[in-house]
Amino acid sequence: MNIDKELDTRGLNCPLPILKAKKALADMLSGQLLRVVSTDAGSARDFQAFAKQTGNELVDQQTVGNEFIHVLKRR
Repeated sequence: MNIDKELDTRGLNCPLPILKAKKALADMLSGQLLRVVSTDAGSARDFQAFAKQTGNELVDQQTVGNEFIHVLKRR
Protein backbone atom coordinates (compact mmCIF):
# COMPACT_ATOMS: atom_id res chain seq x y z
CA MET A 1 0.00 0.00 0.00
CA ASN A 2 1.44 3.35 -1.04
CA ILE A 3 0.64 5.84 1.75
CA ASP A 4 0.63 9.47 0.61
CA LYS A 5 0.39 11.11 4.04
CA GLU A 6 0.75 9.89 7.62
CA LEU A 7 -0.82 11.43 10.69
CA ASP A 8 0.31 10.70 14.26
CA THR A 9 -2.56 11.26 16.70
CA ARG A 10 -1.13 9.18 19.56
CA GLY A 11 -2.23 10.54 22.94
CA LEU A 12 -5.19 12.45 21.49
CA ASN A 13 -8.76 11.51 22.36
CA CYS A 14 -11.99 11.84 20.39
CA PRO A 15 -12.76 13.98 18.48
CA LEU A 16 -9.20 15.22 17.81
CA PRO A 17 -7.98 12.27 15.65
CA ILE A 18 -11.05 12.68 13.42
CA LEU A 19 -10.68 16.46 13.19
CA LYS A 20 -7.00 16.18 12.27
CA ALA A 21 -7.80 13.50 9.67
CA LYS A 22 -10.52 15.68 8.18
CA LYS A 23 -8.09 18.60 7.87
CA ALA A 24 -5.39 16.38 6.32
CA LEU A 25 -7.81 14.87 3.80
CA ALA A 26 -8.92 18.35 2.71
CA ASP A 27 -5.34 19.03 1.53
CA MET A 28 -5.07 15.75 -0.40
CA LEU A 29 -6.01 14.75 -3.94
CA SER A 30 -8.76 12.28 -4.79
CA GLY A 31 -7.54 8.69 -4.49
CA GLN A 32 -4.62 9.48 -2.17
CA LEU A 33 -4.18 7.44 1.02
CA LEU A 34 -3.97 8.81 4.56
CA ARG A 35 -2.63 6.63 7.39
CA VAL A 36 -3.69 7.67 10.90
CA VAL A 37 -2.05 6.18 14.00
CA SER A 38 -4.07 6.59 17.20
CA THR A 39 -4.05 5.35 20.78
CA ASP A 40 -7.75 6.17 21.33
CA ALA A 41 -9.62 2.87 21.74
CA GLY A 42 -12.80 4.44 20.36
CA SER A 43 -11.08 5.52 17.16
CA ALA A 44 -11.93 2.29 15.29
CA ARG A 45 -15.65 2.99 15.62
CA ASP A 46 -15.14 6.73 15.06
CA PHE A 47 -13.27 6.27 11.77
CA GLN A 48 -15.90 3.82 10.48
CA ALA A 49 -18.61 6.41 11.11
CA PHE A 50 -16.45 9.22 9.69
CA ALA A 51 -15.88 7.29 6.44
CA LYS A 52 -19.62 6.65 6.03
CA GLN A 53 -20.53 10.28 6.69
CA THR A 54 -17.88 11.84 4.43
CA GLY A 55 -17.75 9.37 1.54
CA ASN A 56 -14.04 8.72 2.05
CA GLU A 57 -13.20 5.02 1.90
CA LEU A 58 -11.86 3.24 4.99
CA VAL A 59 -9.38 0.95 3.24
CA ASP A 60 -7.85 -0.74 6.29
CA GLN A 61 -7.95 -0.83 10.09
CA GLN A 62 -5.48 -2.65 12.32
CA THR A 63 -4.69 -2.88 15.99
CA VAL A 64 -0.99 -3.23 16.78
CA GLY A 65 -0.33 -3.41 20.52
CA ASN A 66 -2.07 -0.38 21.98
CA GLU A 67 -2.14 1.51 18.67
CA PHE A 68 -4.98 1.69 16.19
CA ILE A 69 -4.05 2.23 12.54
CA HIS A 70 -6.58 3.54 10.04
CA VAL A 71 -6.05 3.99 6.30
CA LEU A 72 -8.47 6.29 4.49
CA LYS A 73 -8.74 6.89 0.74
CA ARG A 74 -9.65 10.44 -0.22
CA ARG A 75 -12.90 10.57 -2.19
